[in-house]
Amino acid sequence: MATVNENYLKLKAGYLFPEIARRVNAFAAANPKAPIIKLGIGDVTEPLPEACRRAMIQAVEEMGDRNTFKGYGPEQGYGWLREKIAHHDFQARGCDIEPDEIFISDGSKCDTGNILDIFGKNNKIAVTDPVYPVYVDTNVMAGHTGEANDQGEYGGLVYLPISADNHFTAQIPSEAVDLIYLCFPNNPTGATATKEHLAAWVNYARSHNAIIFFDAAYEAFITDASLPHSIYEIEGARDCAIEFRSFSKNAGFTGTRCAFTVVPKTLTAQASDGSKVELWKLWNRRQSTKFNGVSYIVQRGAEAVYSDAGQEQIKALVSFYLENARIIREQLTAAGIQVYGGVNAPYVWVKTPDNLSSWDFFDKLLQTCHVVGTPGSGFGAAGEGYFRISAFNSRANVEEAMKRITGQFTVGNRE
Repeated sequence: MATVNENYLKLKAGYLFPEIARRVNAFAAANPKAPIIKLGIGDVTEPLPEACRRAMIQAVEEMGDRNTFKGYGPEQGYGWLREKIAHHDFQARGCDIEPDEIFISDGSKCDTGNILDIFGKNNKIAVTDPVYPVYVDTNVMAGHTGEANDQGEYGGLVYLPISADNHFTAQIPSEAVDLIYLCFPNNPTGATATKEHLAAWVNYARSHNAIIFFDAAYEAFITDASLPHSIYEIEGARDCAIEFRSFSKNAGFTGTRCAFTVVPKTLTAQASDGSKVELWKLWNRRQSTKFNGVSYIVQRGAEAVYSDAGQEQIKALVSFYLENARIIREQLTAAGIQVYGGVNAPYVWVKTPDNLSSWDFFDKLLQTCHVVGTPGSGFGAAGEGYFRISAFNSRANVEEAMKRITGQFTVGNRE
């Protein structure tokens, strides 16, 4: 008889966002006239930039001509896109990253899970708490953890609590760990990291021969010139970090699917015989074996992001969502609700009013305001008592949602 991967049986309930969808769908079915506004998942709402659309239309036309038709492309991505990324996103910021160290993919969510394919099962893994659930759940699926306790914390993981007390930036652990997940600007809290903070992590990783998984999916929302956009802006990071980037939030590719992962050729990990192995070679083999690449049409659209017109258009998109974040942050603050983030990030991290639990606040918002957000406890035990509100929606919906929430939850100056 066929058997299952029993690691999946360790997973608690459903993945956070499908559980939100289940509750919202049940409410909508029972209240079909309720005008629901969704500020939960980080899904964009505004149209693709014109430069990207035009490039993809041209690419479709090329697919209709035998002379310009494209079949299988390189699993690592077309060279012309990798060159643009290396120049604009890294070399222009002083980062020593070459085009062949960049791997084009169909999403950072996929890559942050798939990267585990090239690492062993005995690594000690550190995650922040709260944290993007994919980091934890993919390690559970891969058999890197024990069972979960009553708080949902899995045995075998090292949890690094982040809170207002440490400005939502994880403190360096006192013990040695092997793999470290960092996300800045942070999902879900909206916090950012200074160069000094990242330098401390790089120094730690190098001294312990650890690898940092650096998720920079929201780097386009950084407006403070003093903040780093890439971990490779930190000296020594080439020797200890893998970076994940995405076109989803800056160029609206959530439904179009294009991202990339940077694996420096100088990056190594240890084999069981003590020898050092180049991780670039392993990731290249993994992608060549399990992935057929992103479509030519989509990669041409991604390339257009780096055109003069594309740069202006994605700047306008990012500014639009940041203005939404400002509206959310300022109106909730004026209503006496304590908030964090939403400055160099598209997420606002809210302290739930009236000592409501995260899921109780979710249900109350849905039922009384017809607004959907994300319960903080879904991101980890330390997220209990908090709530994430996304700035990804239309201006009209954001303003209407704030009107409803502040009308229901105005609490003066109390926390």
